Formats: sequence, C-alpha cells, structure tokens
Amino acid sequence: MAKNPNDSVLHLAGIRKSYGSGALESEILHGLDLHLQRGEFAALIGPSGSGKSTLLNLIGLLDRPSGGELRIDGEDTGRLDDTGLTRLRGQRIGFVFQHHHLIPAFTAEENVAMPLLIARGRPDAAMFERAGHLLDQVGLNDRKQHLANQLSGGQQQRVAIARALVMNPSLVLADEPTGNLDTHSADEVFKLLREVNRQQNTTFLIVTHDPRLAARCDRIVELVDGRIVADRAHAPA
Repeated sequence: MAKNPNDSVLHLAGIRKSYGSGALESEILHGLDLHLQRGEFAALIGPSGSGKSTLLNLIGLLDRPSGGELRIDGEDTGRLDDTGLTRLRGQRIGFVFQHHHLIPAFTAEENVAMPLLIARGRPDAAMFERAGHLLDQVGLNDRKQHLANQLSGGQQQRVAIARALVMNPSLVLADEPTGNLDTHSADEVFKLLREVNRQQNTTFLIVTHDPRLAARCDRIVELVDGRIVADRAHAPA
C-alpha cells in the first residue's frame, strides 16, 4: 500500500542531494524514500561518509534537497521560502546534538526557554513556566537556576533535551546524543528519550554509531554510500 504523505510526520520521496555543477557535480544522496509515522523511535546508522549528516541537514531543514519531495507533518517543504522553512523548523522539529550547545552564562531554565523567546520576541511568565515543567520532567528540578557550566555533562544533555521539546515538536532529530557521555550518563539520557517518545508520542530519529543504542530502537534504517540499504523493524534489546 502506498504511503500517504499527509499521514507521516516525515515523508521523503526520491530525495537527492548534489554539490557542484556540470562536470564537477557530485551526488551524495541518491533517491531516498523514508517515512516515519507519529510515535516511531528509529535509528539511522551507517559508516562515516555514508551521507547521514547530509540527510539530517535536509530533514532538519538546514539545507534543501536537489530533487525529490520532503514533507514535515504533511507540509511540502519544497513550496516554502526561507522564512517558511525557518517557521516550520522552529515549530515542528527539535534538535539534540552530541555537543549540547547550551549558553554557558544562562541558567538551565533560560536555555530551555530560548526557542520560545526567539519565537515570541519577548519573555513572559508562561515560557519560563513551560521550561521549568520540562526541567522537572527530565529530573532537574533542583538545577533550574544553575548556570549551564555548573552542570555535569549528563545534566547538560538533559537540559538540551528539554530545550528540544519546549516547542512541542512532532519530530526530534538526535545526532549522536550520547556520544560525549560516559556509559552511565549515556544510558540515563537514552532512557529519557525513550520515556518522552512513549509518554508524548513524539517521533524520534536518532543518528548513532553506537550499535548498543541502535539495538534499543524500534526500527533501524541503514545508509551506505548515499542509499538506504536496509530499513527494518526491530525488537529492542
């Protein structure tokens, strides 16, 4: 049965990405099809140079494909100008990176509230209430007023996860979210991502080189040389 693009949180059809032009053109992604439904918890794996970062940049609306169709929550991104892409990215997509990218001089609560402040243009009590609630959810109730540089690596990543969720996105893109953490902290961060997925039905796409982490996802998509070579449901270990 054909996938209805309007039913998917993420819909890719025939996605290509090339750099250069003419004789110097180099195609990095070769006609990718990928669909994620609401509440899916998927891993994207593949060797270095396979095109994972390029694909993540396209899905995150940080770059445009050279061809094909890319929809987020049914909205055709190819019809949007840069302002429209920025709006859609801010409202529907959350990002968690290997490096947390917190502002050191800001408190945990201020860091989490930042996307709301950018969207609304001025601070208000509601945005800090929302940020505080999310910090409660990620287990940092007693760290809200701590500066980012006063937190441990695992705590900083929890703040980054709360920040990614503050706009209530449909899709969270997590790029090596545990790559800089020790084993215990990595396990706690992964459990938190899974908890958010199950409780809020948020769709996750997790890019990872860690086979242990991928094995705990419900679906594994494998990218090699710019092509999806495997896409399989998986019973988490």
